[in-house]
Amino acid sequence: MNQEKKDDKGFKVTDRRFESISENERKKKDETIDKEQKKSEGTFEEEQKEKSPLPEVNFTNFILSLSTSVLLNFGDIPDPVSKEKKKDLNMAKQTIDIIGMLQEKTKGNLNKEEESLIESLLYDLRMRYVKESSQ
Repeated sequence: MNQEKKDDKGFKVTDRRFESISENERKKKDETIDKEQKKSEGTFEEEQKEKSPLPEVNFTNFILSLSTSVLLNFGDIPDPVSKEKKKDLNMAKQTIDIIGMLQEKTKGNLNKEEESLIESLLYDLRMRYVKESSQ
């Protein structure tokens, strides 16, 4: 057992990349790298805010997002990536079923506007699905 403890000393890692650089130069280099990273992070965040301000996260916007997905799968809206309109009734049905599940699981926990929204959306989407699948 004593030998196991002696052999279990671990190891030491020494960074020798900057050995030829003085301590002051190393600090300046580190500060420059930090400033560049912060600047690039800030720029990226600012660009994202300018490109597409995101809507508030709430139940209404979530349901509207799902319904937009259904419209995309009906072929009404072009795919944001490929810019092509594609019809996928299986995905549309699945998303409609998800909205229906959310309606059941949130029953009694929604305000009147949310209840009305989900009811009318489900009715419209289900009727549209029936129409699209019979063509």
